[in-house]
Amino acid sequence: MHASARSPDWLRRSSSVTSGRGGAVAADWAGWVSRSWGPAAAMNFSEVFKLSSLLCKFSPDGKYLASCVQYRLVVRDANTLQICQLYTCLDQIQHIEWSADSLFILCALYKRGLVQVWSLEQPEWHCKIDEGSAGLVASCWSPDGRHILNTTEFHLRITVWSLCTKSVSYIKYPKACQQGITFTRDGRYLALAERRDCKDYVSILVCSDWQLLRHFDTDTQDLAGIEWAPNGCVLAAWDSCLEYKILLYSLDGRLLSTFCAYEWSLGIKSVAWSPSSQFLAVGSYDGKVRILNHVTWKMITEFGHPTTINNPKIVVYKEAEKSPPLVLGRLAFPPPRAAAGPLSSTESEYEVASVPVSLQTLKPAADRANPRIGIGALAFSPDNCFLATRSDSVPTAVWIWDIQKLRLLAVLEQLSAVRCFQWDPRQARLAICTGGGKVYLWSPAGCVSVQVPGEGERKRGCEQTRPRAEGESPSREAPFHKPQGRRVCALDWGPRRLASQARGSLPTC
Repeated sequence: MHASARSPDWLRRSSSVTSGRGGAVAADWAGWVSRSWGPAAAMNFSEVFKLSSLLCKFSPDGKYLASCVQYRLVVRDANTLQICQLYTCLDQIQHIEWSADSLFILCALYKRGLVQVWSLEQPEWHCKIDEGSAGLVASCWSPDGRHILNTTEFHLRITVWSLCTKSVSYIKYPKACQQGITFTRDGRYLALAERRDCKDYVSILVCSDWQLLRHFDTDTQDLAGIEWAPNGCVLAAWDSCLEYKILLYSLDGRLLSTFCAYEWSLGIKSVAWSPSSQFLAVGSYDGKVRILNHVTWKMITEFGHPTTINNPKIVVYKEAEKSPPLVLGRLAFPPPRAAAGPLSSTESEYEVASVPVSLQTLKPAADRANPRIGIGALAFSPDNCFLATRSDSVPTAVWIWDIQKLRLLAVLEQLSAVRCFQWDPRQARLAICTGGGKVYLWSPAGCVSVQVPGEGERKRGCEQTRPRAEGESPSREAPFHKPQGRRVCALDWGPRRLASQARGSLPTC
């Protein structure tokens, strides 16, 4: 395998990549590789390394990869995967998080009510924070990377610990909700959801000295979450699923607008801001996504998720199993254990389906809480051009919407239920995970199915794409889980694939 001069040293071998089948997809393959993946893109996987509780995160600057093996914290160089530092905690690690400047990393030991902090610049330095009898249920960094916010059991308070001055501040009445704490992108302000006297409130604090800036009540029955717009000017707060209501507040606590699509039915299930702060996408239990604009805060359109696609302008990609050719005289009986698992040995490819296309639906259990209906996940692309959604009643499909034209662009139907998806942080490229032995990638020009190497392995999730370090070649890395370990995948460039494009053939990854 040929890799570019600045590719990671741990590149081992490429996976099998199968593109969408059909004239349009095949014709656009070379252009897609150039536009979406860069010149001569390839996917390369590292060896499997041990992992506990799926705890593995890239540093914000993209230079390091931290992983946990029970009570040990392992920090690797992201380019070589060589171990840089090895730290030993007092008990099994339940949570890890990098500071914003990538100089520190915290390890939360919830069972012991402890937080241990380690330094990459000074490995001999360490810090231990003990919450004592108050217990610990959550821990996170402040944006400056020098304060740690610990939430005690039963959400009695949030303790703010300073690593510089060793001072301690307390924030009372935090509410236990889906998303009760959010920072602005510039790190200047913190918004906190509170519950006191059977009523919901929001407090806005200044992160430099943790002083209260604004405190106001919200017109909600049971506040479910809050989130700042990326520009830090507007705060969105939404009610629980029992009432459809989303409220928009300014930085000084003024109510800018209230949006309610309907009444007397299950309401909001997911919320996402666009990167430009121009749009707010609200997914609800009625299976629709409503887009609000930032000028009037009124709905400009709504996206339904029909189970039958009739519009010929919508591209429907269907995953289909690709049976390997049988070679007579070389069959073994009984088959090897690695070959017995259909998910690990069966390759798949995308086919462009002809309309009309009927999608597989899931009938929700009417007698159970949290029914599998509504928009369970949605996310904007980093260029603000696309929106990806998943309807829980159609669990095998991912919907791609064109935000510029406000229409449905493509639908990807998988063989298994979609567990998660995530956009590339630097371009319009979507990674999809179904929990099987493959990862699926979509761009505006097409999609591919990538087999994760290793027989008998099942990938559990695709969680994070590594940020690019300053001056580094524009490759991408993302970790993929297996039951007791993790692989790192790099999306790399190479001159061999440029030559393949020039010949007009489909390059083999």
